[in-house]
Parts: sequence; structure tokens; C-alpha cells
Amino acid sequence: MIVRSLNRDSAAVRLLIFSIIHLFAVTSVFARPGQGAAESLSDDGAVAHRSIADSKPLLGGEKGLPQQRAFSADDNAPFLEGTLQAPNSYPSTYTALLDALEVMECHFFTVSHGTWPKAIDWTAAVMGTQVSATLSVMTSYSQTLKSCNLNSTDETRDHENLINRYFTQITSFYFGENAFALRTQAYDDMLWVVLGWLEAIKFIKLHSSLHYTSSCDDKATWYASQFIPQYAHRARLFYDLASRGWDTTLCGGGMTWNPNLAPYKNAITNELYIAASISMYLYFPGDSDPSPFFTHTGLPPAKAHDVRYLDNAVEAYKWLKGSNMRNNYGLYVDGFHITGWRGGKNGSNGTRICDLRDEKVYTYNQGVLLSGLKGLWEATGSRGYLEDGHELVRDVIAATGWKDRNTEQQYRWAGLGRGGVMEELCDWSGSCSQNAQTFKGIYFHHLTLFCGPLIRWESNGYEDAFLDDEETRQLHQKSCDEYGDWIRHNAFAAYVTRNQDGEFGEWWGRPARRRRHEDGADEEFEGPNTQGTDYRNEGVPMDEIWRLPEDDKMYKSDMNTDYGNRKRNWDGVYGSADGSGLRDINDRGRGRTVETQSGGVAVLRALWRLVESRQKDHG
Repeated sequence: MIVRSLNRDSAAVRLLIFSIIHLFAVTSVFARPGQGAAESLSDDGAVAHRSIADSKPLLGGEKGLPQQRAFSADDNAPFLEGTLQAPNSYPSTYTALLDALEVMECHFFTVSHGTWPKAIDWTAAVMGTQVSATLSVMTSYSQTLKSCNLNSTDETRDHENLINRYFTQITSFYFGENAFALRTQAYDDMLWVVLGWLEAIKFIKLHSSLHYTSSCDDKATWYASQFIPQYAHRARLFYDLASRGWDTTLCGGGMTWNPNLAPYKNAITNELYIAASISMYLYFPGDSDPSPFFTHTGLPPAKAHDVRYLDNAVEAYKWLKGSNMRNNYGLYVDGFHITGWRGGKNGSNGTRICDLRDEKVYTYNQGVLLSGLKGLWEATGSRGYLEDGHELVRDVIAATGWKDRNTEQQYRWAGLGRGGVMEELCDWSGSCSQNAQTFKGIYFHHLTLFCGPLIRWESNGYEDAFLDDEETRQLHQKSCDEYGDWIRHNAFAAYVTRNQDGEFGEWWGRPARRRRHEDGADEEFEGPNTQGTDYRNEGVPMDEIWRLPEDDKMYKSDMNTDYGNRKRNWDGVYGSADGSGLRDINDRGRGRTVETQSGGVAVLRALWRLVESRQKDHG
């Protein structure tokens, strides 16, 4: 249940809610369901239109703005043990976020390639999503400063130039993305593409609305609006391709993960289908591009807010919720096989039911669903979707060992981390692949979307109405506020992994620069309990459970592929120790990558968006 402890009779709360609702109502950004030409307000647009009392300074101390709480180590002393970084040498949260994004783009993005060359196809799509989401935060903050005349002309220009710089890279990525190869890959890979370009569209509309539309000319738009049709077309193509994975012949429904393997109905593909379907319903602006020419007439036009997208999301979540895919911690396990399935011309469908559960748990399986549930509430108004989301968030926080963070049990594996810090199973061993290095960032991106302001519009075909569900809004906000300390805890745990170049590591909470005599502390960490098949880090096994019958002789095992799996030691780790006796545990395995950097960007964005920029609301 959503927390119900707010005093709804508080005059201050009523005034705050009234003010925010009023600001929501006078500004439009996105098309409202039921009226394709009309537009409704995005989450970040809502934040941008709050009073200036709700905003935080870029560097702290600007006249007229409250002092931002420094991104300090005051409440995170355990993370500083063994590190040489001064406790008070940390920047503001917003500055830390911009620094993390700058490192991600300057160190890992190549303009000549139009992509992050060392990323794989699906993680590159996620990188684009993270950049677009951060741009939405930047433009909202820029509007806050501009509305109070706190930026000089030079500062306004510099901030706009920075936004344009990163957006240009997103546009470059449209051409650099390996779209043709992705069309032949797994269905989850395709759905990352859908979410990525819808996120870019959301940013373009937000930025245009905040900075280029005026009362004198409500048709004025930012130049980047010209890219929306192309982005929408790609999102539509990949959504339609991925939708082929929905299958009712086995397990009574659900998305199949990979058409090139034996049927496997996993959590991430179904969560992505839910999130992509509801996002298509809410944010897809329509598409009239007929290419590619599968027929002589080309593709038919696709309309905005097509109810089939909503129906798909509702049906998919109903199936997932009843699939028995959550374990005793309340976490989603990886997925289901079908006992006895051996397809092919003379094969068998076996039991036809999802009865062979793979118990492997990954962090991103707990996150993607959250944005889908938020969207389902926005489309239907059913509070049950939000309640399910909050239940999942609380189960995740508990499984990170949050209650044990200040006890002797802080090193104990709690199901999804330890000491209150989210952890991937492979972090401890330093054996994470590019896949797993992306997962925690995905979780915090979707948590940020889930805990955004609740906004609903309804149209009867003649006029639009803002649906004022004050009780649900307050309950949702109260629940999300409870997560603030945990988000800050994880943001700091991620931040201390930065090396001297500003690059984030994979195992959060392990400082980048540590004295040699502190290395013995590693032995206090309890290894995670490993169940299920870790195919995301070790490759898909060569057995009849995973492979198609015809693959038995055609495919060679990919278990020897270099996924960066190294033993948990320091042998051969470049730069693991220097003359001063310092070593970096996050240099093991694949080391620091664009994927680990995106995790830092995502958790800092969550801290800024959900905690820092809201503190004044409840101060």
C-alpha cells in the first residue's frame, strides 16, 4: 500500500499542491491521450515550473536561491575508510552530475562514429537514453534559473551551448546506431531502442516548450523538433518488430526473449514490453513514414495514442504479475523455461507451461517495470499500479541490506547488495560483462521516472481536463520521499569509486584510492549466493534447455568468449597499485567503461531529481 501518513488538512500542503497544479495546468508539452494534436506536461516540465524555492543552485550560493546541501560525506563515513579523499572536497549534486556526464561523453563517445564505440548494440541504446534523460534535467534547471533572472547572459549561453553539444551527439547517434543489426537480435535489444528514442522525443518537446514557445507565438519550436519524425519512426519500427515476441501458445502469454534460442520467457523482456507499450501510448507522436517498403504501398500511418499500445501494456502486466516470477525476497528472478520443449519440425512443446524457473537475480529486472507501472497509472488512473511499484521498490531496498548498514551485518549479502548499497552478483568477483555493468544505471533511471510527479490528463474529444487526484499524488510523493536517504546512500557509494580521471567503477562503495593495508577488509565481504544460470555474464549455455535443436551442431559454445571474467585477485591488473601503495578494486575485470559511467550518471540524476530538487517542498 502507498503510505497514508500525510496530513491532508495541512494548509501548507494544500497551498503547495494548488500552486503546483496551477503551474501544471497552464503549460503543455506532450500530446494527451485521446487528442493527438494536444500536448500534456512531462515530469521534468512539472519540476521546471515549480516556484524558485524548489530549485537548487548550480554551484551553490547564488543570490536568491537556497543553499544546496553539498554532496558530502557526513552520513557516509564508512565509504571513506581507506581513501585519501578529504571529507569536505565533494561538489554539489548538480555539479557532480554534469561532471559525470562530461566524462561519459568526452571519454567514451566518438563523434566520427556517432556512438560509444566500445559499447555493444543494446548498451549503446541505453547510453542514449541516459543522455536524453539528463538533458531533460538540465533544461528544467536552466529554466528555473532563467525565470528568476539569476543567470547572466554568459551563463545562459554556456548552459544552452552545453545542452546543444550533448543533443548533437544524440542526433549523431541516430545515424551511428547499429539499427540493421539490432533488427535481427533479441526482442529485449529491440525494446531498448524504442525507449531510447521516445526519451529523446520527450526531451526535445520539453526543451522547446520551456525555451522557445512564447505567448506571442505558440507554434515556435526549437530547431531540433525537425528530428522528431525520424526518432518516432525508428521507435515505431522497433516496437512492431519486438511485438512479434508476444506468444500465447506457451505459458498462456508473455514475451519470448530471443527468437534464435529455445523459448525463454524472462523478466526483462516482459518488463521492457510493458514500459515500451505504455510509453508508445503516452509519448509516441504518430508516424507517417512508409519505409521500409515491405509492400508496394509501404507501411500504413501509425497514430498517436493508439489504444492498442495501452491494451498491450495492460495485458502484459497482467501476465507478468501472475507468472510467479518473484522470489522470497520479493525480487524478480530471471525467467522461465518450458520443461520438455524441443521444437522443430518433429519436436515437442513439452508441458507448454512456464514451469522451469531460473533463479538468477539481476538489478535491472527490478527497475524497468517501475516506469511501466507509472505510465499505466497515468493512462488508467488505477492506484493499484503505483502500489505494486512501491512494494517492489521497498523489497529492493530491503534486499540491499538497508536495515543492516550500521551494524556488524553490513558486509552480509542481503539478496541484492549489502550495507544498503545495490550490488550486482558479479561486482564482488569483478567478473561483470558489459551487460551487467549497465544494470544498476538502468534501475536508477526507471526509479527516477517512477517517482516523478503524478500528472493525468483526460479528453472527451472536445476539451481536456487535468485530473486532480490529490490523495494519490500526496501518497505517492510521501512514499518516494522515504527512499531519499537510500538514494543518497547509493549515490555516494557510486561517487567514491571515481578514479583520478572521474570515471566511475562497477562495485559501488569501494573507494578508488585505498591504502594497501586496508585490502584485508575485502575478506569481510560475504560472497553472494549464486543460483540460476548467469548467462548475462558467462554466455548462453550449449544445452537443450537454451538452444534450438538445429543449433546442436551449428553453434559452438560461447562460454569461452572474453566477458571480462577474471578471478578475484589483483594479478595482471594494470594500475592496481602504485608507489604509494594504493590500489583500485574496480580495475579488475573489464574495469571502468561507458556502462559503469552511465551508472554514476543515473544515480546522481536520481539524487538530484528525486531528493535535492524536492527538499524545499517538505522543509
